[in-house]
Amino acid sequence: MKSNLCDAVEKVLIPKSEIDKRIEELGQEITEEYRDKGELIVVGILRGAAMFMSNLTLNIDLEVGIDFMAVSSYGHSSESSGTVRIIKDLEEDIAGKNILIVEDIVDSGRTLSYLVRNLMDRKAKSVKIASLLDKPERRTNEVDVQFKGFTVPNEFIVGYGLDFAQQFRNIEDICILKKSFYEKEI
Repeated sequence: MKSNLCDAVEKVLIPKSEIDKRIEELGQEITEEYRDKGELIVVGILRGAAMFMSNLTLNIDLEVGIDFMAVSSYGHSSESSGTVRIIKDLEEDIAGKNILIVEDIVDSGRTLSYLVRNLMDRKAKSVKIASLLDKPERRTNEVDVQFKGFTVPNEFIVGYGLDFAQQFRNIEDICILKKSFYEKEI
């Protein structure tokens, strides 16, 4: 881990080697799920899922399209505002296509529940979810995560693309942020 980031980290929860292994397995699962099922568009949810999506698509042995959405329900807080806003929408029509939403972490499920409905309303053939992390203790909205990397405890998680106020995305491991660091921001 980069030495200047260590002060904010309570502990490493999942080391990069485990992340890499699980992403390879997820790529194989997704390849089998979508083989011979038509066009697949992988939709990364910016910014947190960018690193996961990049590595995941490298492990999918199919032709895939790539697009991005940016949505917000957090702003610069550690608590969701409850309102989901689309900040950046898809570039292409998804009607009749299989959509794989790639997310960094499923927390309350509010954002993903909204996105699944939104994309199905656009006449997608199917919409499924791949998430690097799942935090089921915080779930308030029902959401089915078909491709899950790891289940994590109800802690503030950073690293491997996940942030706090746009910081710590470049930690290669998945870590628990010290409470003293983020509680001062609330």
